[in-house]
Amino acid sequence: MDDLLGGPPTRAAAYRLVLYRADRAGPATAAHAACTEGYRFLLPLHGELLLLQDGREARLSPGTGGLAAPAAPLRVVQRRPARALVMTIPAHEVDGRLNVPSLPVTGLDLTAGLGRVVADMVRAVEEERGTLSEPQFDAACDRITELLCLVLAGQGRPPAPGHLAEVEAVVRRHVREHAADPGLTGSAMAQDLGWSLRQIQLALQRAGTTPRELIREERLRLVRDRLRDPLYRYVTITDLAHASGFTSASALSHAFRRRFGVSPRELRRHAAPR
Repeated sequence: MDDLLGGPPTRAAAYRLVLYRADRAGPATAAHAACTEGYRFLLPLHGELLLLQDGREARLSPGTGGLAAPAAPLRVVQRRPARALVMTIPAHEVDGRLNVPSLPVTGLDLTAGLGRVVADMVRAVEEERGTLSEPQFDAACDRITELLCLVLAGQGRPPAPGHLAEVEAVVRRHVREHAADPGLTGSAMAQDLGWSLRQIQLALQRAGTTPRELIREERLRLVRDRLRDPLYRYVTITDLAHASGFTSASALSHAFRRRFGVSPRELRRHAAPR
């Protein structure tokens, strides 16, 4: 039986994806651990799991999901045979997107909408993980985490007016497509899209971010993807900085270390073929 809280990693890196199986029915079983490596996203495939953490509980069954926060001890109770996919996500990948550190265990509806998309992607990565290279696995997990954070950002807030939801979606797509443009700002984006800067600010405020933070986040992710890409292996950090919208290599290195906990050179060295 794979360990729900640890288990054999798919690869020796920050993201992990394991299959937890408890094939025998019987008395309640429990597992205790502090998720020091990052958040744990749990996706039940069969049976039922009860997660207890930090005074909160979530009863998970197929169609739902849970997020266990780092550090706080986690207890998992299972009374019947159960199977679940467990994805470990580096803490900074969630905290950096939501600006809300150490979220508690959270019950999520994965039966429809974006939640269903997240669940389908996790299952697909599990099925194909034997064919994915390390950069491909990382890229897939990055996208899953991004969408999961959008689901989490929508928890506990009233539905947004349709227009603001549309503005947010279009703005995110625009920033992703133009992140490398050094002239990309909130004002320039408003002019390009034909909306007021205030409209854009209100739409992004719902998701806990600002135009400036969103642009910086997308540029940092762009640099990270390029550092992992063999095609950019011989591009200098300075050239990568300018090509990704940063004013200098030092500005990139400072922001990159704050966001990911390593320097661009360290990440490139880790991602280099062995």
